[in-house]
Amino acid sequence: MGIVEGLTEFLPISSTGHLILAGDLLGFNNDKGKVFSIAIQLGAILAVVWDYRARFAGVAAGFGRDPAANRFVLNLFLAFLPLATIGLLFGQQIKAALFSPIPVALAFIGGGVIILWAEKMPHSKHIDDVDRMTWKDALVMGFIQALALIPGTSRSGATIIGGLLYGLSRKTATEFSFFLAVPTLGIASLYEMYTHRGLFTHDDIGMLAVGFVASFASAAIAVRALIRFISRHDFTVFAWYRIVFGVIVLMTAYTGLVDWSTPAIG
Repeated sequence: MGIVEGLTEFLPISSTGHLILAGDLLGFNNDKGKVFSIAIQLGAILAVVWDYRARFAGVAAGFGRDPAANRFVLNLFLAFLPLATIGLLFGQQIKAALFSPIPVALAFIGGGVIILWAEKMPHSKHIDDVDRMTWKDALVMGFIQALALIPGTSRSGATIIGGLLYGLSRKTATEFSFFLAVPTLGIASLYEMYTHRGLFTHDDIGMLAVGFVASFASAAIAVRALIRFISRHDFTVFAWYRIVFGVIVLMTAYTGLVDWSTPAIG
């Protein structure tokens, strides 16, 4: 589960969707499994913080007196708000209705089609650096990120592709998606772990530690690989991966080859 989280969190293929499918196959989609899949996001977040440690250290040192650092923090806060607000209001209803393999597979396919369409659209780039983003740009990206509340949509996919259509360069959209993951996933992970702390005991520390380390290591690889990849390619390959994977899940469900369950959400 840690490897799946780390490899998929920052690619436009939906980590939540993959974790729901992996958890279903492993029989680990109970309440503890769902909280575990959110908790190990902290490992993936740490990979981004480590890879961009100079940037985050500079922001921390300059916050309060450096306009660029203040703008960076404000932009992340504003971009975080829409998903946090909508998630608090409707998160349980979304989980109850959509957190199961078949809706995830449909979202995989739909998201893949949207990426193919977006890559064929002309991209007028008027923002080529994260530091040039205004608070309005950040807020727009925040509403785009909120689409990721639908499992299988992909938080990174929504922000990256939405950023391209909005006018961000490919590298700017990708890096802002990385940075935005830190408050978004960090707060979500800590909140879920605190509110469901009764599900875990001291015996679970080893399981959480393994998931955290696996998530960190695989995310560190995925982040660097994606930055190198986008310098030479678009996201079409991820679109076709989503479509093919989604079709496979639907076909195996229809034929009965795989017994995809629809577990209750606690």
